[in-house]
Amino acid sequence: MKPINVGLLGIGTVGGGVWTVLKRNEEEISRRAGRSIRISHVADRNLDHARNVTGGGARITDDAYAVVADPDIDIVVELIGGYTVARDLVLKAIENGKHVVTANKALLAVHGNEIFAAAQKKGVMVAFEAAVAGGIPIIKALREGLSANRIQWLAGIINGTTNFILSEMRDKGLAFADVLKEAQRLGYAEADPTFDIEGVDAAHKATIMSAIAFGIPMQFDKAYIEGISKLDATDIKYAEQLGYRIKLLGIAKHKKNGIELRVHPTLIPTKRLIANVEGAMNAVLVWGDAVGATLYYGKGAGAEPTASAVIADLVDVTRLHTADPKNRVPHLAFQPDRLSDLPILPMAEVETAYYLRLTAADKPGVLADITRILADLSISIDAMLQKEPAEGESQTDVVILTHVALEKDVDAAIVRIEALASITGKVTRIRMEELNG
Repeated sequence: MKPINVGLLGIGTVGGGVWTVLKRNEEEISRRAGRSIRISHVADRNLDHARNVTGGGARITDDAYAVVADPDIDIVVELIGGYTVARDLVLKAIENGKHVVTANKALLAVHGNEIFAAAQKKGVMVAFEAAVAGGIPIIKALREGLSANRIQWLAGIINGTTNFILSEMRDKGLAFADVLKEAQRLGYAEADPTFDIEGVDAAHKATIMSAIAFGIPMQFDKAYIEGISKLDATDIKYAEQLGYRIKLLGIAKHKKNGIELRVHPTLIPTKRLIANVEGAMNAVLVWGDAVGATLYYGKGAGAEPTASAVIADLVDVTRLHTADPKNRVPHLAFQPDRLSDLPILPMAEVETAYYLRLTAADKPGVLADITRILADLSISIDAMLQKEPAEGESQTDVVILTHVALEKDVDAAIVRIEALASITGKVTRIRMEELNG
């Protein structure tokens, strides 16, 4: 049978991994796909590097548009990243009748609706397993493996850089800035780490997962995003004392009145498996009504783990290459005309529990004032930790854990607490999730 010809856009870290794994496991991959898959045309700005990786095994060009226009190419693999040129190349490939495989979460989170509509109209597939959590097959699990379930919520550690930083802060008691420098030195963090540490990368991935889990369009612009750059090592220490760990989570929940879509530091009970995911590893916890909790764990980045997901997509597309488009698995798991119009809830309407840390005067009546404010706003206290003031100090830290409350009520309570004469500075607020269904 005629091989499937692949055009590869970008042969950097991941692209090089795709080339290497595809060559190394060529026979096994061919057995699974039913025909051989070969990269026959490669575009990269660094021609010498591309020639060195491929060793003359493919045509090389620095013109990506030449690859998407190549009549011999069946599938285009987009690994160049970004929002702009990648979007143009993917849409041009679709217009030319080619299937697309991409690892570009930013592209899909922002332009996915447009791309999927174009692919649907043209009858081609867009596969994107590698766009979320690297080598973990979470997209396939959500689209296919859990299709019997009403997925109620998902929560994921989906950015290895931030998980490494939080693990190091907890283990070594270091400040965020110090650990970030170490992460950059080790290659876990980029020279400009903004997308990672401010939660944008995780929000791209959470947006994609929420769309598939709940059958809604991509709505990245409505996601709530809060990173870890302002997180204090003090709160990591207090969380441990209270039986919790802090992780940057991407969370999506199906509620009666809409969808929660949020990324922020989160306290998780230490006894949960996901709370014990350390270093640069990723994990996604999904709760379905029939199956209960399922946990997906593995490497979320790296050349060969990500290449594993890219090649899995290539195998899927190859298997379905000649299938009737109407009988393929839909891009967002649900048929396009059956997508839900449930809104993304504003953060003020989100319900969760909270960790509140404040610096209070060590004198009678202070705690009574605080608890009265919380009670006025129907916020009940689950636990409280009050530190003894240091010798010679007249102020101390008070940590309060609340039961589930509305975000807007907690916002109002924080304003009133900060206005108390006995409170110094701002209240630190970190959301909490039990993740027990």
